[in-house]
Amino acid sequence: MPDDHTAGPACPSDAAPSDPSTRVPLYYEDWLTVLSLGALACITMANVIVRYLTSESFAWTEEISVFLLVILTMSAGSSAFVRRLHIRIELLADGGSSARQRRFTLFTDSICLLFFAGLTVLLGRMALDEFNWGDTSPAIGVPTWWYSMWLPILGAVITLRLAGMLLRAWRAAR
Repeated sequence: MPDDHTAGPACPSDAAPSDPSTRVPLYYEDWLTVLSLGALACITMANVIVRYLTSESFAWTEEISVFLLVILTMSAGSSAFVRRLHIRIELLADGGSSARQRRFTLFTDSICLLFFAGLTVLLGRMALDEFNWGDTSPAIGVPTWWYSMWLPILGAVITLRLAGMLLRAWRAAR
């Protein structure tokens, strides 16, 4: 007799939702998320083992870990936006008539798009300032713009994903 957990979902609503159709597949962000998390786990584990065996730690692991956490957050956030997996108040987002839900979606997508467009510009200015001022990281001594140059790029990815979501919501509302 097969176990209940291998029989599949109990009802259709338990099945994993399919990804929305996008022009650029979401697996790019998914792979960046997986690689960042894997590298972060390996670096942290190596530091723990070295610290346990030698009572010393690698100085560079904190810098690299913070960088990987930021990459992980932004790449996972990008795909979470498209899949609509961010925290939201479902009573507002999923309640009411379908026309109200579409208006709410257009409003929230517009606000998020404006926020991330502004954030991308500010992150670009920050990376440029770090490049111009020649800041270096404390542990490794590499230029900090090596880390921060990825922030406006990933911010632009999120902004473009949000623009695509808003465009799809706008077309569905008509």
